[in-house]
Amino acid sequence: MSSPVEERLRAALAARAALVTPRDLRRDPPPQGRRRGTHRIRAIALAVLGTAAAVAAVCVLALLPDGPRSPDPVPPARTPARVGTPPVPTPAPDPPPAPPVSSPRPVVGSP
Repeated sequence: MSSPVEERLRAALAARAALVTPRDLRRDPPPQGRRRGTHRIRAIALAVLGTAAAVAAVCVLALLPDGPRSPDPVPPARTPARVGTPPVPTPAPDPPPAPPVSSPRPVVGSP
């Protein structure tokens, strides 16, 4: 007991399988030559040349006689205060007077 969808799917897969021939299943020929060996040597040579170029650039930048050893001084963000002038104190306001303290009054209804 199969459904019409399953029967159509089986027919489609069978038709597709009939199109496959032994030529389609044949392996590709193996690669020829020494491609792998030359590729590895070329990669190692490029890595060595890149490292040598980086070392040479660092040496040239570090050993240049006219190279900037220290950067130019940066001007201050605001005008500096005078060195010899003491700061002017700001007078603090007087604290408000404290309320007078009197003897405690007895509370009505307490023992």
